[in-house]
Amino acid sequence: MNHSICKNIQEIEEEIGNTQLVVVSKYRSLEELEKVYSCGHRHFGENRVQELVDKYETLPKDINWHVIGHLQTNKVRYIAPFVHLIHSVDSLKLLKTIDKEAEKSDRVIDFLFQMHIAQEDTKFGLSEYELKGILENEEYSSLNNVRCKGLMGMSTNTQDNNQVTSEFTALKATYDMYATEYNFDILSMGMSCDYLVAIVNGSTMIRVGSKIFQ
Repeated sequence: MNHSICKNIQEIEEEIGNTQLVVVSKYRSLEELEKVYSCGHRHFGENRVQELVDKYETLPKDINWHVIGHLQTNKVRYIAPFVHLIHSVDSLKLLKTIDKEAEKSDRVIDFLFQMHIAQEDTKFGLSEYELKGILENEEYSSLNNVRCKGLMGMSTNTQDNNQVTSEFTALKATYDMYATEYNFDILSMGMSCDYLVAIVNGSTMIRVGSKIFQ
């Protein structure tokens, strides 16, 4: 099992070059994650706050924990002391809560704005108009304990590569529009089913789980 996980990670890293791999560790056992750790990997992504906190408390402290799922404001305080990167900021209200909790922990928390690019209502995220509104809001400018590193988006769950390409291309265009002015350096897009398409279209960070633990 250990050899298989390490082999899968190595194969993916050879495919993606300098793109950052975040291993999606949700629902995975501590034993499985210890094996990922033993392969030398340090970036783990979780959807559920309670599961994330439990794993953080048990596993080595040099792991970089990524929140990749929808985050509720009342859960922010549990992860603020240690989270490495929040991928899923989709409102100014949430961001203000993160800023407040980060200040309590004497930290600056890095985050990504989650953009809605899929043709699915079940996925969260901002429109380009909403993103522009937040970036130009004086309240946003006054936040001192959060730092935007870029954008994240999830494509439609479809076998149509043309549609996925179109969605990733649109997100890259939005990223490019703001990257220089706001010092963005992360474009998080691409999962097990579409990460190669994402990389071709400019992704700098992918989130992969099932392909590693298969």
